[in-house]
Amino acid sequence: MNKPKVAFFDFTSCEGCQLNKLNLENDLLSLLELADIVEFREAMDDQADFYDVAFIEGSISTPTCVQRIFDIRRRTKYLVSLGACAVQGGVNAMRNLQPADEVQEAVYGEAKYLFPSIPVQPVSAYVKVDFEVRGCPMSTPEFLHIFKSIVLGRKPEIFDHAVCVECKLRENECVLDKGMFCLGPVSRAGCEAVCPSNGQYCTGCRGLVSNANIEGGIAMLQRYGFSRKEAIKKLEMYSALNERVHQKTECEHA
Repeated sequence: MNKPKVAFFDFTSCEGCQLNKLNLENDLLSLLELADIVEFREAMDDQADFYDVAFIEGSISTPTCVQRIFDIRRRTKYLVSLGACAVQGGVNAMRNLQPADEVQEAVYGEAKYLFPSIPVQPVSAYVKVDFEVRGCPMSTPEFLHIFKSIVLGRKPEIFDHAVCVECKLRENECVLDKGMFCLGPVSRAGCEAVCPSNGQYCTGCRGLVSNANIEGGIAMLQRYGFSRKEAIKKLEMYSALNERVHQKTECEHA
């Protein structure tokens, strides 16, 4: 039987998620046994007209991005968002918090009108997304799980609980008790709590759990000595497009 055709595309991003895939080393051979990679700009020159699975890295931030994502969606069976930028707008979305003209001028100066731009949005704002691989960069174990599940015709397991759960399962000492900032109580798990497990705090790069108690999370951080302003600023880094975070940002600057 013919193997599924898989393609990778990049939009507005640092392309770190694509580099992450090239670093899979031993896993690359097992992936190539399951599927044919027919388009991947960072690794090959080949192109194809149709894909069984298209992996998308990066956010949508220009009119050209919109045209490209519509075209890719028409030509693929399954579309998967890769990384924080594609899934929730990521760091790029902080641009939306500032006047668009000021941002354009700060970056391009007098040439700002030569580079058309639109407010940053995740891929799902424009086309149907079948699956998401979260993180900044993407979670490699989650990518492998979703990749193999799709090509083998299985339903991937999707996590929607807090990073704190994974910390407890790993018996990590809470970094908040060490005096460190952490967004683990409101951030979506699936990364195996990689940052707290290695002495760092959770930055919330995977976005928020669907039922996140944002106000409760902010109040908790205040009890640990962090300011409300700092808590909101950290939430903005990866979840600036989250409606509830955006509302708190507006209140903070009102």
